[in-house]
Amino acid sequence: MRQYILQRMLLNIPVILIVVTLVFFTSHIRPDYAEQRAAQGQSSTKDYREAIKAIRHQLGTDKPLWRQYVNYVGDVSRGDFGTSFITGHSVTSELKGRLPASMELGALQILIALAIAVPIGVISAIRQDTWIDYLLRFVTVLGVAVPSFYLGTLLLLFSTKLLGWTPPLITTAYREVWEDPAENLKMMLLPALAGGFAQAAIIMRLLRSELLEVLRQDYVRTAWAKGLRERVVVMRHALRNALAPVVTILGVLIGVLFGGNVVLESMFSVPGAGQFIVISLKQNDQPVVQGVVLIIAVALVLTNLVVDLVYAWLDPRIRYA
Repeated sequence: MRQYILQRMLLNIPVILIVVTLVFFTSHIRPDYAEQRAAQGQSSTKDYREAIKAIRHQLGTDKPLWRQYVNYVGDVSRGDFGTSFITGHSVTSELKGRLPASMELGALQILIALAIAVPIGVISAIRQDTWIDYLLRFVTVLGVAVPSFYLGTLLLLFSTKLLGWTPPLITTAYREVWEDPAENLKMMLLPALAGGFAQAAIIMRLLRSELLEVLRQDYVRTAWAKGLRERVVVMRHALRNALAPVVTILGVLIGVLFGGNVVLESMFSVPGAGQFIVISLKQNDQPVVQGVVLIIAVALVLTNLVVDLVYAWLDPRIRYA
């Protein structure tokens, strides 16, 4: 086990290096921050050019691109993602206050997705080709077709117009879960439902198809022949084997959640990394954008490693080489 984890970590190093390279060079395609900043308040061309040189020297962007790249890779390897152009604070310190909100929102969405998808997927599989199955499959098609941000808009309109309740849509209203659980839930509820339902539809469709396949296996037919109750056959013998592919796709869905939450956090004023990267893109704050993307990439790499380990726990036939 330890050898397998070590091998996977070593294999992931080139992946992370490629991500670092892509993030660095693509960020330099954007307009020069020094030119944008120098354009503010400079009347003459001479002052404008001198201001650009001064700002580039201050930010370290006046060095050759290859030198900037080498320095950046060295800094990232030490956990230093640079300093924000706008606030002057380190990117690490900026993200420390925002990552917990994003992680909490993502965790809530995964929990909601599993809470919806697993029972619905099981019911749809054991009641195949009945009106219940058709209804549940129709709902899942809607979940796949409707984007999470649009579903969030519908939920916001529903809660405001029909229920008479409007969630706090101001970033300063955010409270951490251990500080004020009730206020925290008010802000997190709608974006968690919007993102969770969209992922639940994908999980449910996969779980249904896998469970139908497992229910046709010989060992499940043997369990039926022994006279075991339906609940025992499904929950003890069939569901565990059907969950293995679902666990695999969870690693992919976590990446999808990060992308979708960029919009949801901005819509519902959740002070997370998604909202932060949108603000940073508008302000052309390159170090922050690079830092957020790299942290997301590393999180996805580690998540897929955990998924592989859980997959082997669900299916003992898998052995680590």
